[in-house]
Amino acid sequence: LGQIENARKHLCYPGSQPDPNELKKLQTVEKHLNKCADLRRVRDWNGVLRESDAAIASGADACSPLFACKSEALLKLRQLDEANSTLSNAPKFEAASIPSCSQTKFFGMLSDAYMLFVRAQIDMTLGRFEDAASSIEKSGQIDPRNVEVAVLLQNVRSVSRARARGNDLFKSERLTEACSAYSEGLRLDPSNPVLFCNRAACWFKLGQFEKSLEDCNQALVIHPNYTKALLRRAATFSKLDRWDESVKDYEILRRELPNNNDVAESLFHAQVALKKSRGEDVNNMKFGGEVELVTNLDQFKAAVASSGASVVLYETSADLQCKQIIPVFDTLCSRYPSVNFLKVDLEESLEIANAENVRVVPTIKIYKKGSRVKEMVCPSPEVLEASLRHYSL
Repeated sequence: LGQIENARKHLCYPGSQPDPNELKKLQTVEKHLNKCADLRRVRDWNGVLRESDAAIASGADACSPLFACKSEALLKLRQLDEANSTLSNAPKFEAASIPSCSQTKFFGMLSDAYMLFVRAQIDMTLGRFEDAASSIEKSGQIDPRNVEVAVLLQNVRSVSRARARGNDLFKSERLTEACSAYSEGLRLDPSNPVLFCNRAACWFKLGQFEKSLEDCNQALVIHPNYTKALLRRAATFSKLDRWDESVKDYEILRRELPNNNDVAESLFHAQVALKKSRGEDVNNMKFGGEVELVTNLDQFKAAVASSGASVVLYETSADLQCKQIIPVFDTLCSRYPSVNFLKVDLEESLEIANAENVRVVPTIKIYKKGSRVKEMVCPSPEVLEASLRHYSL
């Protein structure tokens, strides 16, 4: 539980000889906790992370505030998802069952107040401003004299006001003023990805795409899985005619949002623009295609000779592995709308099988401008998608 003095009292009970192994463990935990405090004081977050892990490994594995300490270090090191997960999975105890826990201090803060203090910081970074305000207010009620809590409480309130003002100005199309409001929030909380993303939206609407891109990048450095910032960056890359980077972002979004038709269409248009920028023929490319069943050699030759990449699944209806790969093939068809997806049933189209020398099913071949560039026999979904991604550009 991280209660060093209580543990020492029990180990060194008058008239008893302490277990040397337990005493050594206690001293080790105490050493790491003291180092945590010293390193946190100087904001050495890598050191805090190292020492909190060491303290947990040394025996303080039920100490909730120590997990909060680790979470705070991860947050400061911009590992937001890990920070949130660590705090959410910290050991939990009812205060009534262990009364001394709530009175234990960590870094000069009552333990329950510290847990809420860290939660408020994470909620702010995740854009959960109301939750952050609630957590830090509760922290202040538990430990009203703590300076760190008071400072964060004031900061949360000020940043929330700046964000709300920016949102109102944005809705009123007063974009320059909205930028200023978000900038004020960032002055108070310079690691807030939501404020960066909101300001990026202002720059985007003002036509200042380089500034929009810069803010999107900042948001994604802090929160790499921030979908809204990735959407904004993909659109900004498109405005800057940086089609290769736009396609990469939209492909990530397509995997994260497989049922989002807007993302699928944006990916398609970015892929078309990328091909045009390379001087490739895009006349026959169309959005929202389905897997095309090819039944004769002339149809096959025309299909694989069309612009862009074509991927062909050679299969038979009775084969179990073919049945397993067909749903994957259909999913990839919707995910990569600029690629021509074709299917050949070898039992019905022996002429194509002989011409392409296909003897094993399922075989998948990728073609560009009529020439085969890749052949795979029963590939895994990961290998198939990686190949598609490579040859679709």
